Amino acid sequence: MNENYKEELLNRLLKFSVRIIVLASKLPKTPAGYAIANQVIRAACSIGANCEEAQDAISPREFLHSMNISLKEARETRYWLRVILESKLISPHLVECELDECNQIVAILTSTVKSIKRKLSGK
Repeated sequence: MNENYKEELLNRLLKFSVRIIVLASKLPKTPAGYAIANQVIRAACSIGANCEEAQDAISPREFLHSMNISLKEARETRYWLRVILESKLISPHLVECELDECNQIVAILTSTVKSIKRKLSGK
């Protein structure tokens, strides 16, 4: 990954995390709302945190491991956003934009992980 691309991705993930925190704060103050808010915030913030951690990986395999965790967290975030959307806990238009962004993040991380795996296998 070149430096500009890395910085753009890390910044995008940071902004996504902040938007998810704001979205989660709009969930109802009920046991279900609190539980879902906690899950979606933890998963979304973990995407960027693991990508940041990957920047100081001591080996390509460690970098791949951290990026794989980010991908898994992105998929989990997508799941919780879909739960919020389907349960109609808040207005769908508040969720749809973030779900679209999350789908894009999953695609980016999937491509990144595949590329790293190819490089590690020498193909």
